[in-house]
Amino acid sequence: MVCSLFLRRISRTERKLISPRLYIIEGALTVFVGILVVLILPDFPDTWKSLSGPEKLVANRRLAIDAAEADVDEAGGMSQVRGMKLAFLDPKTYLLAIAYMGITGAAGFQNFFPTLTKTLGYSQTISLLLVAPPYVFMVFYSFAHCYASDYLGNRFWFLSYPVFVSIIGFVVFMTTDSFGPRYFSFFLMNFVFAQNGTIYAWISNAIPRPPAKRAAALAIINSIGNSASIWTPFTYFPSSAPHYQPALGVCIGLEVLALACFVGLRMYLQMQNRQLELMEKEDAVLTERDVKKLEKTAEIEGVDVRKARAMQKGYRYML
Repeated sequence: MVCSLFLRRISRTERKLISPRLYIIEGALTVFVGILVVLILPDFPDTWKSLSGPEKLVANRRLAIDAAEADVDEAGGMSQVRGMKLAFLDPKTYLLAIAYMGITGAAGFQNFFPTLTKTLGYSQTISLLLVAPPYVFMVFYSFAHCYASDYLGNRFWFLSYPVFVSIIGFVVFMTTDSFGPRYFSFFLMNFVFAQNGTIYAWISNAIPRPPAKRAAALAIINSIGNSASIWTPFTYFPSSAPHYQPALGVCIGLEVLALACFVGLRMYLQMQNRQLELMEKEDAVLTERDVKKLEKTAEIEGVDVRKARAMQKGYRYML
């Protein structure tokens, strides 16, 4: 459905460059790999038969560092339906979903990249070749970007700075005509892809427990986020060539929307970290709301209130 909607919006030149068979091949490969993942990829270290006992302990310990508790669900402890309800009730799910939709929508120019490079005035073959360097650059840059985010233990700033870089790229493309600035703008626009790996990591950091809730949240965020791929192709009007200001203006707006969600999520996590700090103090007087929150945590985790409080000691959400 999405492919058919997309094909209706591309220009005649683009139709010559892209064959419907390409979508069939790419779709078939994606489905094939998806089936392999379901069959091969284990859910948790405990279910991976290739790992030895000590290796499973190490892997579980690494997961526990992120989740503040053993990252496994007890058998029959929580259904996927229960996890889905918890995900829907968490404001962080919606902040992350809207942010991801902003990133996905702003990255919609990738579907029209050959059309954008065609405006540089070269032949179809050269236009297609010009698509590759910005992506090759971003592959290596994304590895360094994600490594630095993990090394420094920060998500917010590594999601925020690409917003400004990509917006500069959109503005440069919309306002210049010479080859140098316009082609350089493609490298800047591609910084939106540096956000993809980081936001997935922040989803797991912001919604770490319980695993059933985290799995449901990932599904919800993916569904809402990728919905932007349905309507953003309709913003690339052929009449707006060669600068495509309406479409790239939408990209800028979506990046700003994502940034607003990053700021909101950071503030919300800071508030939750302050609550966790309060829970650590044995002599702290807990409010009725704090006690109810602990009781809710105990209910979700299947433990008593004292253990629920102890579970959170030393744990903080990654900002």
